[in-house]
Amino acid sequence: MELVDHTIINLIIFVLAIYVGYHVVWTVTPALHTPLMAVTNAISAIVIVGAMLAAALTETPLAKGMGVLAVALAAVNIFGGFLVTRRMLEMFKKKERKSAAGKEGA
Repeated sequence: MELVDHTIINLIIFVLAIYVGYHVVWTVTPALHTPLMAVTNAISAIVIVGAMLAAALTETPLAKGMGVLAVALAAVNIFGGFLVTRRMLEMFKKKERKSAAGKEGA
C-alpha cells in the first residue's frame, strides 16, 4: 500500500503552483507584460497537451472531469492572452491624424 495517495500529492502540487504563479504574476513590471504574455501563451499550450494526456490516463470520472476542466481553463487562458497582447500592441500603432482627413473634405 502506498504511503501517500496520488490525489493528495497532485493537490499539493496544484496549491503550490497557484501560490508561486500568484507571486510571479504580481511582481512583473508593466513594461514586461506583453513579452511575458507571449511566453505564457506558449506555456499554456504545453499545459493543454499535458492536461489531455493526464485526463486520458485517468480511471475515475472525477479525475477525467478535472482533466477536462484543466483543458478548458488553459484554452481560456490562451485565448485571453492573445486578446490582451493584441490590444496592447494596438496601443503602440501610429494613429492617423484626423485634421488631414478633415482638410481633404473641405
